[in-house]
Amino acid sequence: MDYQQAGVNVEAGRAFVERIRSAVEGTRRPGVLGNLGGFGGLFELPSGYRQPVLVSGTDGVGTKLKIAQVLDQHTTVGVDLVAMCVNDVLTLGAEPLFFLDYLATGKLEPEQLADVVSGIATGCRDAGCALLGGETAEMPGFYGAGEYDLAGFCVGIVEKDQALDGSQVQVGDVVLGLASSGVHSNGFSLVRKIVEISGLDWQQTLPELDPTRSIGEVLLTPTQIYVRPVLAALKSGLEIHGMAHITGGGLPENLPRCLGTGQSAQVEAGSWPLPPVFRWLSEVGAVPEAEMYRTFNMGIGFAVVLPATQSEAAQQWFVNQGLAAYRIGSIIPGDNQLTGLF
Repeated sequence: MDYQQAGVNVEAGRAFVERIRSAVEGTRRPGVLGNLGGFGGLFELPSGYRQPVLVSGTDGVGTKLKIAQVLDQHTTVGVDLVAMCVNDVLTLGAEPLFFLDYLATGKLEPEQLADVVSGIATGCRDAGCALLGGETAEMPGFYGAGEYDLAGFCVGIVEKDQALDGSQVQVGDVVLGLASSGVHSNGFSLVRKIVEISGLDWQQTLPELDPTRSIGEVLLTPTQIYVRPVLAALKSGLEIHGMAHITGGGLPENLPRCLGTGQSAQVEAGSWPLPPVFRWLSEVGAVPEAEMYRTFNMGIGFAVVLPATQSEAAQQWFVNQGLAAYRIGSIIPGDNQLTGLF
């Protein structure tokens, strides 16, 4: 026997690397050294920093991948992968520098996985970071036909004295919520269960959800990448004290993570519009309100904490960048909790 008879096609793997080369090369930015195909990726730290600190993050896409695989639509989940990592790194005030991916599958399907990598490259370009390298693992017998899994890794940079660690947040600061693009990449085990129990098909179109796209297409809307508008806001002189990426656990778990000792966040329910997809999930799945807020972003994908005197200017800044922003709450004395939603 040989390796191919065991289910691993080494030649197909080499051909796949060549197929994705142009997409990867399209994400190059200053600092990248060398080319695709080495044992490691080289990146030279930017000049001009006094005390540069590297910030790292890692994440995946979760069971949202199941929907992409059922619909055979693979161009958006790569964007999700990048977004979940770069948005996390951004919360510390860091600029993403480079990204690496890990892609595992039962059988290497070049067209399918090239679409995935194309999405990763799109996400990297949107975030301004380089796709520095990655690993594609063909694992027959471990994944079923057409199945794959993704993991991503991001490294960013920030000046040591400008890193946001909670100490900058002050009681009286306001919380701006930046709009999400949809469900993003959390809570899809519940999403899939709701659709399964409802008897609906992923290919169905529902007027109350979106008359132009199927249920599956709505749910595959990629995670919003907040890097460029937020970094531009920091450079514009806006005094941002804290930031939170609203992922698994929703606002109740994620917003308190950016606060200092003796602080809580008070959020005003109804201070932003609820996107139709969340109303639909709640009604079809009979999901309690508290559970919805603890599972999904509910329309707020990223939160920015800043002085009340800058609230209006910051809100207008993000609107001018094409990103809806809402004043959703304020920082109060407390024990690192979130109040006011339910």
